[in-house]
Amino acid sequence: MYGLVRGCGYVALLLIPAALLGSALLTPRGAQTGIVGLEVGIVLVGGIAAVAERERALERLHVDAAGFDRADAVDVLAVVAGTMLAYGLSVHAGLGPVLGSAFVGLVVGLGADDLDGPVYCGSFVGMTSPTLFPSAEYLVGAGFVAGLAYVATRGTFAGMGGKLGTVALFGCATAVVLTGVDYGVGGALQWDSARVVVPVAVVGAVSTVVLSVRLELGAVVGSALVGVVAGAAFPTLLPGLGETLAAVAFCASFVGMSATGRLRDEAHVALAGCLCGLVFIAVTPAFVGAGGKLGTVAFVSCVTVTGTRELYEMLIARSEREE
Repeated sequence: MYGLVRGCGYVALLLIPAALLGSALLTPRGAQTGIVGLEVGIVLVGGIAAVAERERALERLHVDAAGFDRADAVDVLAVVAGTMLAYGLSVHAGLGPVLGSAFVGLVVGLGADDLDGPVYCGSFVGMTSPTLFPSAEYLVGAGFVAGLAYVATRGTFAGMGGKLGTVALFGCATAVVLTGVDYGVGGALQWDSARVVVPVAVVGAVSTVVLSVRLELGAVVGSALVGVVAGAAFPTLLPGLGETLAAVAFCASFVGMSATGRLRDEAHVALAGCLCGLVFIAVTPAFVGAGGKLGTVAFVSCVTVTGTRELYEMLIARSEREE
């Protein structure tokens, strides 16, 4: 039974990115050739990684797991706690979603690293706009669903950057469906903004992996530090565009959280960061106001780059066999 829950978690990690990409296509600018081409390429190549992960997910269906235990319950509550802490800093303390989430991640990463994963995941739910959910009960519900999803997806796509945000968006999207609220309406970024967005994304992703792996600070602390610096610096130095660039850098920091088994070195991280910037622009009008959207963008980018590498290695191996 518990293995079946894990299987459902795998499906959820596929449905949420698909829903985000599909929603972007349904916007007025979604039929543009560039967006369609980008998303079709992502689906085709990212599907390679998804199929490879499916084999591991299916294996878990036959594993005799102990079931939901005390540790799982603690993780669910930690996600809810991270949700409310980040939301309080973002909205009530006026720090904004990037700084609110990043501060929570930094504190928990330095002081309680045994819970840094679920709390940081919850902080992404807490990035939700107050215009999306009319009361705290909605937010708690989204955090609780995200907590259950966090437990259900444990081990699936392990080490893939952006996974925590995807789990957070699953919680928010589920709450939206159950309550019938509407997503916000936001302006779309123009493609010429890629000249700024993509370099910021690459730097954000590579900086995170340097902090987390090379300096051995850990993935959560590395990402949170990038978020704190970007969230404080960009809005101050670049009024108007600064908040968007802070979100881009924080989004890309989730790419840099990837394990080396997923993105092997800084070159792969930079490539995923570049794609992250492009996907960020493409999906700007979709799921407006929902927490976890930035992480889902990073997840899509990491899965796509991983799938590209696996496809390349598969073709090379096939070529060698034929020789």
